[in-house]
Amino acid sequence: MQINNKQIAVSVRSVGKKFGETVVLDDINFDVAADETVVLLGASGSGKTTILRIIAGLETPDSGKIILHGKDVTELPARERGVGVIFQSYALFPKMTVEKNIGYGLLLRRASKPEIAETVNRLIELVHLEEHRQKYPSQLSGGQQQRVAIARALAYEPEVLLFDEPFGVLDAQIRTRLRREIRTLLKKINVPSIFITHDQEEALELGDRIAVLNAGRLEQIGTPFDVYTKPATEYVATFLGAANLLLGIVRGRNFESENISLELENEMNFRDGQSVKLVFRPEDIFLRKPENLMQHYQKLTEGIVEEVSFVGAFERVIVRLDLSAKQPIIVTRPKTETTAFPLAAGQTVTVGLVRFRILPNFTLASERASRMVDTGGR
Repeated sequence: MQINNKQIAVSVRSVGKKFGETVVLDDINFDVAADETVVLLGASGSGKTTILRIIAGLETPDSGKIILHGKDVTELPARERGVGVIFQSYALFPKMTVEKNIGYGLLLRRASKPEIAETVNRLIELVHLEEHRQKYPSQLSGGQQQRVAIARALAYEPEVLLFDEPFGVLDAQIRTRLRREIRTLLKKINVPSIFITHDQEEALELGDRIAVLNAGRLEQIGTPFDVYTKPATEYVATFLGAANLLLGIVRGRNFESENISLELENEMNFRDGQSVKLVFRPEDIFLRKPENLMQHYQKLTEGIVEEVSFVGAFERVIVRLDLSAKQPIIVTRPKTETTAFPLAAGQTVTVGLVRFRILPNFTLASERASRMVDTGGR
């Protein structure tokens, strides 16, 4: 099998798992290509760690199969799967140097001393720890310890790498730098990898594709761009980044809700009268009249600015829409926009959209547009 003409390295097929009466995984299906990094993204309790442990052979599924490089490994023990696991805790040996930690697994496998030395030297250079090879874990930073853990996993020449929230204990600045380094490293070694995380920014930066999990179910899998710009469900829209939601109905080729009427794109296929949700990102909103913009623009409605906050690279604005439910939305504006068009609390603005997404809501056409859904931003 292939993904976009690439050989599949990992196949998770119809995997289900219960702990007692609690369903932890419900019919999970996805593939990972041979040179691909897939990120399993979800909140605590979504089932992402259980999937990782099942792939690694540390848990047994109640149903379904795990296929690695075309071989069904569902019943194989962990040591026979050719999988390397990098845990959040690093699990380094405190009384061993960097060199010895990396080479320990090869020593257990009775590799020759020249083979161990060559592998350790190559991996130390690969993870940029040349100056730290004789240090102990306690003498290393969190990021350096993580790189040792990765090098130790690579020493086994694994066919698949699994990362269990590897940056969770690091501070934000180190985490950002290290995940860029790891992304570059993975492309260099060309080993298929699966990360699990609850961090949306981390998922967007690391993954060739992102699989969003919710309560044991796979809500959507796709490229970071597709999952972010074309969320398949309300959960994906609100979990991966911030999103504003409005309830409405489809009338002909328009989305309608009170005084709002937006023309739908041709590929949006909904029944006339169908209850739907309008999903739009804070950065896809402009608080100007359409004649002042070059981009394709559709007016949403009028609104009143409630709050303006400076958030470093951008400005966050809370706007209460001119609707019966007085729906508040979140808007983010870049510095170029804030300089050209400054705003203050109490100011009336025209709210327009340059991009939006329509999702099905309820099957009954009797659901009216006057019903509103709270803003789903985080």
